[in-house]
Amino acid sequence: MVQKKTSNTSRKAPSRRANVTKSNAGKSRATNSKARPSLRARIWIWSWRNSWKFLLVGLLCLSAYGLYLDARIKARFEGNTWQVPAQIYARPYTLSRGQQLSISEVVEELKWLSYRPVAQVKSSGQYAVDGNKLHFYRREALFAEGEESAAMTRLTFANGELSDIRFNGRAVEQVSLEPYLVTRFTNSSGEDRMLVQLEDVPQELISMLLLVEDRDFYQHQGIAPLAILRALMANISAGRAVQGGSTLTQQLIKNLFLTNEKTLLRKANEALMSLVIELRYSKDEILEAYLNEVFLGQNGLNGVHGFGLASYFYFDRPLNELSVPEMALLVGMIKGPSYYNPRRNQERALERRNLVLRLMFEEQDVAPQHYQAWLKTPITLRQQGKYNRSTHPAFMDKVREELQRILPDASLQEAGIKIFTTLDPLAQRKAEAVLSKGIARISEQRQLPDLQGAMVVTDIASGGIRAMVGDKNTHYQGFNRAVDARRPIGSLIKPAVYLTALEQPFYYHLGTPIADMPIELKSSEGKLWAPQNADQTFRGQVSLLQGLSESLNVPTVTLGMELGLDAVADTIKRLGVHQDVPLYPAMTLGALSLSPLQVNQLYQTIANEGGYIPLHSISAVVDNDGKLLWQHRQSARQRADRKAVYLLNYALNRVTREGTAKALKQRFPQLHLAGKTGTTNDYRDSWYSGFDRHHLSTIWLGTDDNQNTGLAGASGALPLYMDYLQQSHPKSLSRPFPQGLGIAHFDLDSGTPVQPGCAGSISVPAVTDALPAPADCLSAEREKPGKKEKSWWQKLFGGE
Repeated sequence: MVQKKTSNTSRKAPSRRANVTKSNAGKSRATNSKARPSLRARIWIWSWRNSWKFLLVGLLCLSAYGLYLDARIKARFEGNTWQVPAQIYARPYTLSRGQQLSISEVVEELKWLSYRPVAQVKSSGQYAVDGNKLHFYRREALFAEGEESAAMTRLTFANGELSDIRFNGRAVEQVSLEPYLVTRFTNSSGEDRMLVQLEDVPQELISMLLLVEDRDFYQHQGIAPLAILRALMANISAGRAVQGGSTLTQQLIKNLFLTNEKTLLRKANEALMSLVIELRYSKDEILEAYLNEVFLGQNGLNGVHGFGLASYFYFDRPLNELSVPEMALLVGMIKGPSYYNPRRNQERALERRNLVLRLMFEEQDVAPQHYQAWLKTPITLRQQGKYNRSTHPAFMDKVREELQRILPDASLQEAGIKIFTTLDPLAQRKAEAVLSKGIARISEQRQLPDLQGAMVVTDIASGGIRAMVGDKNTHYQGFNRAVDARRPIGSLIKPAVYLTALEQPFYYHLGTPIADMPIELKSSEGKLWAPQNADQTFRGQVSLLQGLSESLNVPTVTLGMELGLDAVADTIKRLGVHQDVPLYPAMTLGALSLSPLQVNQLYQTIANEGGYIPLHSISAVVDNDGKLLWQHRQSARQRADRKAVYLLNYALNRVTREGTAKALKQRFPQLHLAGKTGTTNDYRDSWYSGFDRHHLSTIWLGTDDNQNTGLAGASGALPLYMDYLQQSHPKSLSRPFPQGLGIAHFDLDSGTPVQPGCAGSISVPAVTDALPAPADCLSAEREKPGKKEKSWWQKLFGGE
């Protein structure tokens, strides 16, 4: 028994020890568990202990990023903030005392410049007619010579002339209206803007802008959480979006630096940049930047940025001349320039505009009658095509070509330069309308669907191109026929032949007889050429005056061969044709291919009394700071004898009264004009070049594939010229009588100078010093039977 107990006791003892061991092991594990936290706990503890380091690194990174943003913003704001495109201005409309002018002509120009008729002129951009007086408040004007301030102007008219000019109360000899901004040469960025300064922006526009877009602009520091909440409540209350939550600063940052993606990262970036810009710049500087940056529409491929350009794009007037409803329309469009585009969605735009006006009425001290009048004001916009990138493409091609020579550095062309051109915008519009409508009419009447045309109008005295059209589709930006289409000019060459003769006054005068009989000439290839008159008849002989006025071919060829082809070619070159002139007889009838611009250059020298001046489209270029970079300073060079040119123009006047262009006298009986028709073989080309006192026009009609059109100069180009004159206030041709000229009398058959009143004589101007003493009438009669004239080939090669 004892042994058994002992045995049992001995078995239990190890069990207790085991329990003790297990207990100790558990305590050990518990102790170790408290001594060594979990991995997550250890990370958390480590992070907490090093949080100040993370905070420091974060602050350093944020500071570095802030400095980067600050440098980026500073570079944009303090450098060339916006790359303003080159601005293209038309010629200034200049008014001179004593100028032959009517009130209606000046009013037409004022209307084009968007001056508004009023009962009494009080501010810029207004005009009023009072009997024979015209009052207008000339806007602040930018000229190549510098800026001129706005001023009240009064014009007085008497006896068809501008008799008195009062500018800012002072009597002056001359005053100019501001040059019209025609278009702008934008770059690849596709952005276009016209910069304004804050002090020039109407307070009403600023008030409306802040009221609608950012009421707390002058209180917040770039971001305004309360504004977001207030805008949300206002939109819920109105049932539609009436206010935005972003501040003007945030909108500016988004437009200048960021994209339109809606992500938290972009919004955070926007907020940070807004804070940075608010710290660096004043509220006024930020507001001015916003006024110049905000997107307000699309003009073709170019975005319309800023209120300055939008004012012209939609209303054709500067900001300070806009009415309150017009300013409200622009402010309302910020929310969606395309959605609220007044040209495409006028009802929607009107509703948005009226909402802006209502907010203004509710928040400011506005009289109810004014508010009601604003609501009733219709939306009146500028002409759709008046400001367009494709405006006058043929003329702008010429401007670009000249600009490449004047300023070959492309960077200068994109630095906000101002290009003052010679363009007359009214003449250009009239030329475009005349050419497109005229070609359409003729095409329909004569079944000529492929008929094309070109037209060039220039100022005679200055050589400035006033209008240029290169296609019947006047907005087509392709082949410019006015400059690049070289076509045979036909009878337009004849004045050069006759001028060559008239420059030899001891041998030729307007009464000189020229043979009009069949002739045959051999070409260099041995072929015979027998020129014919248009009516297929011969007159025996005609005077030089008749030969030109009736555009007779055979007398012209006879005269040209008598003079010598070298001499005629020299005259053509002196008149301004800078290319080789072929020396064969057909050249005297226009077998010479020129462009309409080249023809106009030739006739410009004739119309300018023999004074040659290169035709040009640019008069001056000014940089962004107003510094003159280039100016056209070429004066006319005398290329032909003044007396001979006067005689030639006398004959060209006869062309329009008795000759091939006599339709001009029938339509304008009181107007003295000069010009010449031109027709080529098989009626492929129809030409007319003509001029009044100030302007020269050249018109060409034909097809690009050189097909027969059936149009002579008198039936094709001339009617279009008459349509142009009908709209253009032409002035009768007036040229001073050069010293050495006088009226002389010539026997028609012999060309002998005779006493006044002799039967069968003509009275014309002539170089009197080069004439023999006039014979009496009986002597002239007795000389006729025995008179024998040498032929042109006898004079060339001798012989009896």
